[in-house]
Amino acid sequence: MMGDSMLNHILSEYYIPNYILVPESEAKKPPCVPSCPVLVFINSKSGGQLGGNLLSTYRSVLNTNQVFDLGETKPDKVLHQIYATLGSLKQRGDGFASAIESSLRIIVAGGDGTAGWLLGVISDLKLPHPPPVATVPLGTGNNLPFSFGWGKKNPGTDRQSVFSFLEQVKNATEMKIDSWHIIMQMRAPKEGSCDPIGPLELPHSLHAFHRISQTDKLGMDGYHSFRGGFWNYFSMGMDAQVSYAFHSERKLHPEKFRNQLINQGTYIKLGCTQGWMFGSLFRPSPTNIAQIAKVKVMRKQGQWEDLKIPRSIGSIVCLNLPSFSGGFNPWGTPYRKKFLDRGLTPPFVDDGLIEIVGFRNVLHGLVLLAPNGHGTRLAQANAVRFEFKKGAANHTFMRIDGEPWKQPLPADDETVVVEISHFGQVCMLATPLCRSRSMHDPSSPTACYNEDNNSSDEGDSPDDLEEKRKFGAADSFKFPDEFDISYLS
Repeated sequence: MMGDSMLNHILSEYYIPNYILVPESEAKKPPCVPSCPVLVFINSKSGGQLGGNLLSTYRSVLNTNQVFDLGETKPDKVLHQIYATLGSLKQRGDGFASAIESSLRIIVAGGDGTAGWLLGVISDLKLPHPPPVATVPLGTGNNLPFSFGWGKKNPGTDRQSVFSFLEQVKNATEMKIDSWHIIMQMRAPKEGSCDPIGPLELPHSLHAFHRISQTDKLGMDGYHSFRGGFWNYFSMGMDAQVSYAFHSERKLHPEKFRNQLINQGTYIKLGCTQGWMFGSLFRPSPTNIAQIAKVKVMRKQGQWEDLKIPRSIGSIVCLNLPSFSGGFNPWGTPYRKKFLDRGLTPPFVDDGLIEIVGFRNVLHGLVLLAPNGHGTRLAQANAVRFEFKKGAANHTFMRIDGEPWKQPLPADDETVVVEISHFGQVCMLATPLCRSRSMHDPSSPTACYNEDNNSSDEGDSPDDLEEKRKFGAADSFKFPDEFDISYLS
């Protein structure tokens, strides 16, 4: 059993003093610089009681002021203030503050939606030395933690479990991953507010952006633009429909969703009733993607080309990380010969390419349960565009990083557009169990990688660049004060 003095000595490696955290505090510096200073952000409403318990434990072993409850404090305000303080102290020659800034790491505990919120804030604040992020799996799917080796099961909340996690954070490796900008344009609702928190019930990572690019043909009165970002996936079709049913049920009956295993069981049950797992055995397949959308991809900068979607595809996933719906990898691992034959590259998380995968029907999704199972590999691209016109359905379901919504489709002579493009990178922390692969890792396969696939901003108009400049966090991810964070995954 570790003694209190030894434990306190080790935990001092993560400690940040108050004069950096609290404005106008007395400058009391610890005797030595911490080797791994951390800021901890916890969604206290994630994981039933686990979020609250984890918050209490972290505050008992670290400085209370370096542990934040996301239900009470917004991360954009915290990071803006702390980095402003660090900058001011550095200008006065404070070497301790400089060391803190250069080695700072962030821990975020919650679901994928909570983790995405923090990543968006870091992206948008344009910090001088953006801190890498470790994720504690408190959600249902936990795709982000699983992709970087942090597991997908809810963690222990006792002191020893927290100490073990902090040790992993100290020893973790930094890994860059691509950020993906998403912009959606649609006709404004005829009634009510166009704010995405209003009647459209768009996810909170998509926010209204009223000025539309002058070069876009949809830049006209009556249309509104929404934008945001994601790091794991965008999906549309059957899987998003199941996720939407799950989130809707959780909003109506939050008391039934206090346990990860119960949540996962409910998700599977809804999958059966909604038709994702076994529906095709009992009813016709749902509307396929080709019936409702025209899909274009950009493989070379500035050159859009049509992507032919087989008529059997009922769900489509644009995937950045090798974890989807609780740990499955829809892209799989193609044989080397297939890379060559189809011009594919290995699925790296930092190559500026997103993998586009389709599923034919509900039974096709079961192939992910088999070793080496995968969906239909459609393309790799550094931008994807979906154009919806009046057609076979009046709505579809969409999802970004676990946050689903029901998307109205055109009923008249109008167009709904969803466009995804590469925009920058963020830094994650990875353990030795990391499933993600970097193109810069010597142990990763590099055959068939084409340098021309890197995305850049060349060719973008000034208006397009302005739309992207604020990626979707300090403003776009600035959730309203009344927003209930229990709705995040």
